[in-house]
Formats: sequence, C-alpha cells, structure tokens
Amino acid sequence: MEKLRAMMDFCIRHQTVLGYSIVSLLTAASEQIFSSVVFKCPCNSGNMLYGSVFLIVPAFILFLLGYMANAKMWRLLTGSCHAEEHCSCSPWGTCTRYCYVLVPVTARILVAPLTWIAVALLRASFYECAASGSSLIKNLMCKDKGEECHKVLVRIPCDEKLLEKEKEKLSIEFLSLQAQSQLIGWFLIAIIMTVALISTCVSRCYSPVSYLQLKFWKIYSKKEQELFETKAKEHATRLAEINTKCFFEATDPAPFQTPSNEDWQKISFLYTFNLQEQYYSMIHKYVNTNRGNSVRFGKGDQDLPVLGFVDEANVSEAGF
Repeated sequence: MEKLRAMMDFCIRHQTVLGYSIVSLLTAASEQIFSSVVFKCPCNSGNMLYGSVFLIVPAFILFLLGYMANAKMWRLLTGSCHAEEHCSCSPWGTCTRYCYVLVPVTARILVAPLTWIAVALLRASFYECAASGSSLIKNLMCKDKGEECHKVLVRIPCDEKLLEKEKEKLSIEFLSLQAQSQLIGWFLIAIIMTVALISTCVSRCYSPVSYLQLKFWKIYSKKEQELFETKAKEHATRLAEINTKCFFEATDPAPFQTPSNEDWQKISFLYTFNLQEQYYSMIHKYVNTNRGNSVRFGKGDQDLPVLGFVDEANVSEAGF
C-alpha cells in the first residue's frame, strides 16, 4: 500500500512531464502502426506528394485536435464575441490577450505533431518515399547520370535489392535517403529539446513568485478545482431535484441561491497577476473583492506564461 501511495505521489508531482511523455509514446506507437500497415509508397512520379502527405498531414491533424481538446483556449473564446462585450474591448488589447494565451498553449499542443514528424523521420519511410520523387533530390543525386538514374531513384523505396544493385550509379555525396531522414530527425529532436529547455528557464526566471510558493500555488489550484467540481455537482443535483419535484407536483419552488450570469462571467475571466494584491485564482479574487464588485477586481498588470497553470487547473480538461 505504501508503494502504491508513493507511486501516486510521484505521478501527481510529475504529472505534466508524464502527460507529455504519454502523449509522445502514443504518437510514436501510432506512427509505427501507421507506417507498417497503411503506408505503401507508389514508387512512381507520385512519390513526392504521397510521402509528404503521410509526413505532414497527420501532424497537422494532431495539431488541430490539440487545439480542440485544449480547455484554456475554449475558456478564452467562450463569450468573447458577445454583442455586449464587443464594443467595450479594444482590438489591440484583445489581440495582446489572445497572444499571451495562445503562444504557450500552441507550444504545448506542438508536442504531438512534432513527435510524429521526428519519429517518422527516424524511421525514414515517409521521407524516403517523398525525397525519391523530389526534383531537387533527383538533380543532386542523378547529376550527369541520365534519365535511367531518375527511374531507379523513384523505385528505391520499394526495392532494397535494387538499391544495392544500382548504388554505384547514385551520387556518393549522399549515403542514402534513409540516412538523410534520420539526420534531419535527430537535428529536429535536438532543436525541440533546446528550445523547450530555454523557454522553461526564461519563464521560471521571470516568475513573480518563489519556487516553494509556486509549488503551493499549484497545489491550491488543484484542490480548488476538485472542490469546485464536487460543490458544482452537489448544487446542480439539488437544483435539478427541486425543479423536477416542482414540475411533477405542480408546486412553486422554494428560494434557491445560484450564481448569477455576471458572477459566472467574473470567475471565468482569464487569470491576471497583480503585484500589489495577490490572489491564487479568479474565485479567490472574486470572494475577496466583495463578490467582484470592488474596483480592485478589474486590476491585473501581468498575464505571465509561468502562471498558465492557474487557468488550466480551473477548467475541465475536455474544454467543452
């Protein structure tokens, strides 16, 4: 039991890293199945298009699915085009607010698409097919070797024996299309890891709070969300029971307090950090500013990427 509890604590402490790791592993496994079962290079003039589609289109689909499943983006968009709000928002302020949110969101979403591309490049099947039909590769590898070299090149992905037989006719400057693909794949992985490390270091350097306070903040956000969901379910169940009972018994409902539309709107705003008055969430800010009626409620001077977990912890992961 103690080992199980220790394992659970480890998973909770490293849930972000574990989440990205699971997404990457699932993407890599999907690519493995996809390339083995579905992919069949035509080995003709359509190699370039066919290989490129299998390399890029699945990554683009994963990118779109990432946006669709991201709760923070839906929180930003929901109600943003409402007629009453449209006139009061400046275009520049709205654009800035969207950028602050979408840039870190996009960085997280890119994990799955870039994993697909990197794994596909390391396996080399898609690149080998696409490159063998590329006019640029043909010109480089078949320079001064005639039309026969072009015909041999497009058939390479389908016939390894042919590659061994005809390799002397191809340019010695290129070890193989497979080697090219793997080199590009490793360079891509190195660039991704370097950018991820640098961006993490920069965001932590600009953190407005210390390491331990940031840790406490994340714990608070998680617990607040758990309690919010529990209380919301209880409240919704009670309201549903009252309304259903009144419907079937033809009676008037007893007074039952529920948050107003304005109250829901106030706690649904994206979190902003204020150096003078620190709150750990929009609910925390709401209850400490006279239910959001104080002028202090609208104050917020920063919306830093390092604090992005605040909004993410306070919305459903489904995002809908």
